Amino acid sequence: MANPENAAGAKITPPKLDAAAAKPKQHPNVRILEGLLDESKKKARAVRSKRNMSVLKIRHLVIIAGFTALVAIPTTLASLYLAFVAQDQYHSSSSFAVRSISSAIGASDIMGMFTQTTATSTVADSYILIDYLLSERMLEDVDSRFDLDTVYAPRGADYFFGLAAGLPVEDKLNYWRKMVTVNFDHSSGILQLQVKAFTPQQAQEIAGYILAKSEQLINELSDKAHEESLKLARQEISIAEQRLTDARMALREFRDVSQDVDPVEGAKLAVKLVAGMEQELAKLNADLEVARSQMAEDTPRIRVIKSQISALASRIEAEKQRLGSGTTDAKTARTTQDLVGSDVSGRLQLYEKLELEREFGERTYAAALASLEKARMDATGKQRYLAVFIEPTLSQMAQYPQRLLYALMVFLAGMFAWGMATLVYYNIRDRA
Repeated sequence: MANPENAAGAKITPPKLDAAAAKPKQHPNVRILEGLLDESKKKARAVRSKRNMSVLKIRHLVIIAGFTALVAIPTTLASLYLAFVAQDQYHSSSSFAVRSISSAIGASDIMGMFTQTTATSTVADSYILIDYLLSERMLEDVDSRFDLDTVYAPRGADYFFGLAAGLPVEDKLNYWRKMVTVNFDHSSGILQLQVKAFTPQQAQEIAGYILAKSEQLINELSDKAHEESLKLARQEISIAEQRLTDARMALREFRDVSQDVDPVEGAKLAVKLVAGMEQELAKLNADLEVARSQMAEDTPRIRVIKSQISALASRIEAEKQRLGSGTTDAKTARTTQDLVGSDVSGRLQLYEKLELEREFGERTYAAALASLEKARMDATGKQRYLAVFIEPTLSQMAQYPQRLLYALMVFLAGMFAWGMATLVYYNIRDRA
């Protein structure tokens, strides 16, 4: 809308209002309260900042203290100990295998001898040997020979890698298993022995003594297996021989009582005799029929023929009963004492039984003899022995303890413990 004009035609400009005058004036008390609120906010903000700074400092201090206690100090101490206190250790290595004469036959060279597939028994002997090398028996033998308390006594202040005197056998065995390691390659059957000591000469001597004791053990196992196989074969021979003797004595007693060397041949003769008498009886019956057609019934010739027929029939019946083909309740001989009064069939049955036992005894005895000879040949041909193809070495440079590796392991273990402790601390703090 246009500004009104005055009579002279000039514009009339309205007076401007003051901005301060337009704003309502605040009460002085209100301004005081606002100032107090601003000051309290600043103080609260400062207190909160100080509190956060103090919590942050405590948290950082805890983390730094944990790192120092779990990582820095152990790693430093372990490094210093390994560098200035730990004594050098030397090792002696040897390689060998448990072999048998039969498995070595046909090997064209030394590598073929040790890479050839071995029998299951040699593998079992290898595992037995490994257990023996790490057993208390080997520890006692080596201790009695070298006095391990002196050989592995702490050098200087190195009590960590040394063997304290007067330890129980269990602790001494744990230390022995740290100083002696045995690796077994199942495919080739090769065992690798490594012995550590504070001097190279002691390590070599201990390794040589271990090989000697191992060879002695293998020889003992081989001899024991040889003796056991021969013992079992001899026992079988004794049993078979006694069985054959009993069968022969029973057969001899049968012949003495029956007075018949071969009842089978006697039975054949008896059968032939009965058959002949039956033929004779048939001929007499034919003659009787011819005589009856030509003569009267009471003539002397017919009476004679009838008497012959009657006597021959009685004889045939008696022979058949003796053969066992007569009555069903005929006596059957089951033992030699039952031969008296028994029929031929019963005697023949007993004789066949005794003869079968004799034949079986002879076959068993022959098989036992063959088994004895085979056991003897197998025991001789499969003799176990310890084949050493790398004698114990003599080190010229100390390779143990592995200082960098041990220091790194301590550092990694400390880092793991510190990380776990830090995670637990943050977890508890967040939940609180």
